[in-house]
Amino acid sequence: MKLLPCLFAAAALMLAAPRSGAEVDPAVEALRARVEFANETGRLVIAGAEIVSSATLPVLYGKAGYQPLWRDGAKVEELLRLVLDSYDDGLMPVDYHLTPLYRLWPTVKSRPTPENIADLDVLATDAFMLLLYHMYFGKVDPRSLEPTWNFGAREIDGQQAVEFARKAIESGRLREAVAAVRPDHWMYEHGRDILRSYRQILADGGWPAVPPGGTLKPGMSDPRVVALRGRLAVTGDLTGQPLDLESYDEPLAAAVRSFQERHRLKADAEVGPATLTELNVPVEARIRQVQVNLERARHLLHEIGNEDLVIVDIAGYELRYVQGRKVVWTSRVQVGRPYRETPIFKSAIDHVIVNPTWTVPPTILGQDILPAVRRDPGYLARRGLEVIDRNGNRVDPASIDWNRYTARNFPYVLRQAAGEDNALGRVKIMFPNPYLVYLHDTPSRSLFEKEDRAFSSGCIRVERPFELVERLLADPAWDGAALRAAVDAGQTRTIRLRKPVKLLLIYWTVDEDDLGRVVFRRDVYGRDALLWQAMNGRFAFGSRPGL
Repeated sequence: MKLLPCLFAAAALMLAAPRSGAEVDPAVEALRARVEFANETGRLVIAGAEIVSSATLPVLYGKAGYQPLWRDGAKVEELLRLVLDSYDDGLMPVDYHLTPLYRLWPTVKSRPTPENIADLDVLATDAFMLLLYHMYFGKVDPRSLEPTWNFGAREIDGQQAVEFARKAIESGRLREAVAAVRPDHWMYEHGRDILRSYRQILADGGWPAVPPGGTLKPGMSDPRVVALRGRLAVTGDLTGQPLDLESYDEPLAAAVRSFQERHRLKADAEVGPATLTELNVPVEARIRQVQVNLERARHLLHEIGNEDLVIVDIAGYELRYVQGRKVVWTSRVQVGRPYRETPIFKSAIDHVIVNPTWTVPPTILGQDILPAVRRDPGYLARRGLEVIDRNGNRVDPASIDWNRYTARNFPYVLRQAAGEDNALGRVKIMFPNPYLVYLHDTPSRSLFEKEDRAFSSGCIRVERPFELVERLLADPAWDGAALRAAVDAGQTRTIRLRKPVKLLLIYWTVDEDDLGRVVFRRDVYGRDALLWQAMNGRFAFGSRPGL
């Protein structure tokens, strides 16, 4: 069972524990006093730590009869281990009251009083609930950074959620509860492995910087080659080779190519400015990059089940077709330029259009087309763009005063006929969304050879679109030959999928390639820094809408 937002917004479910005339444990009374204060004021500070789940405490403790839940020292010790283990998930143990718990726990063991028992109990409960929440949802609400975010809310009944947390604490099955809310996906485990390996590199002293200078090329001899060898040996790109040689030999060239492939650089074995920059990124920065992507994984990977799935990795310029959580097909893609970002969202592919026409969207009309026509009246003819009025009639571009119009008041439609030169190529793959974004073919085929492929106006250009269409249709009547025949017919045709295929547009800057190598990608949209900043900001349950 998954822990859900209702757990942290369940004040409406509060259960009032009855008071009896019988003698009451002083620790119970002390605990009740803290919980009631948190409920009444909305704020409780214990041992210098602010309690963030104050709305839920009355629910959980009310169900437990306000009995302390952490009197068993073994449970406290296990919680402390879990808090420390959160480090391996890229989280920050200090977020889970690590310091005050470590200070308070020895005091409770040696000199227990009703007050410090109650303090420890509330601190431990708050830490556990916060850890569960972060492990399942992430620390950052992605909607605060991504306005197009529409991934699932993963909601469940509030009483069930409270019971999940309470039973985990009472039974001592804390580790099992954390495992139940951690993303259950191989990509997440790979991320944790990468994090551990790069933290080990840091613990071992990191890697040496390669001094600046001219481009290093195979066949050269240069004192800087020694530093280059040492740098590549640390990350395993260079193995079994002497490190004190100044000669740039073929084994070193192969190691440089491996490094370049892992960092999405041109694999020419030459250490020029771009390669030198990536070589000298500090290991601490790479660790932060991994932590950021583990946070993204907590946001995203709960969306991935066993169904067929198309994933567009925007930062990786790659499309993946997934079946049963296994990648069965990939293709290079082109995505939006940094000033026309491809949005992050989910949808479902439901139809394809063969031989599509292209209607110029408002953004491209205003920013590109209208200025170009004002400069050059022959621009439209060269691009094969027709002017269409509201009645569907063609209009002579020469009859239009182009200086009168902007994208907002333009009374016509610009349309490009189907054909080889169409901006969408020969096929368009459609899915509902409000951003006028889709997958499509392209005549700009040479751009797929570039390492950085942010060239579009937001849509996703697919290198092998007809192979993708054949997989999507999953229909023997629409094999490669049938699709080609439909293209050759020249007519615009819509083909609906028998079953929509889920589509995720995501942003991933750390991954593993087919050889098991760690891949670091350029943060083309500058999103890593924003997410890292948010991860280090103050957390409050109320920052998520509905809490």
